Amino acid sequence: MLEVKNLTKEYPMPGRRLEVLSNIDFTLNDAESASIIGPSGSGKSTFLYIVGALEPPSSGLVRLAGENPYQMNEKDLAAFRNRKIGFVFQDHHLLPQCSVLENVLIPTLVSPPDDSVPKRAMELLEQVGLKDRIHHKPHELSGGEKQRVALARALVLQPRLVLCDEPTGNLDTESAETVVSLLFDLHKRQKNMLVVVTHNLEIAGRFHRRFKLHRAQLQPA
Repeated sequence: MLEVKNLTKEYPMPGRRLEVLSNIDFTLNDAESASIIGPSGSGKSTFLYIVGALEPPSSGLVRLAGENPYQMNEKDLAAFRNRKIGFVFQDHHLLPQCSVLENVLIPTLVSPPDDSVPKRAMELLEQVGLKDRIHHKPHELSGGEKQRVALARALVLQPRLVLCDEPTGNLDTESAETVVSLLFDLHKRQKNMLVVVTHNLEIAGRFHRRFKLHRAQLQPA
């Protein structure tokens, strides 16, 4: 389960503090999915970064699978994030010098050795339709293909929580539909928790639970 309680995030500004998130409560059970919509600058990405243990809150509680990442030291936090959380961003963030397969295996470089992971990586690449392109470099792929690699990379360690920040924002309609369909399919296979930030109302409506972030408040949409 993912638990968020009384979450607040503020940034210092000249003469005042800018409150981006205010006393937010949010829970997500295993195998559930949620979408978050809201205007640009409303704090959607900030919420994801806090939940994903990338940026600490100003106050409040974040607990994933019973653990509070913000009570961990830096080393344990990095290991927790690597093991428990998968990220997919609007920009795929693939390493240009690495092949498709190498990019998918990047999260394993700092995780304990596991002989099953390379096989899982190949299975994921087959599931996203890229088994024949494992030796290609990112510059040889389309935008949709790059995002499919990013999706496989996020899931290769079978994280409990998958966070996606505008994963289809840079894609054409056909590629976006392919990526979303794969995202749901892999979510059902791995039974992870899935949170997606999107501006696309049609995509947002396909999730188990739907929320809107506006004026620092997260409310059901």
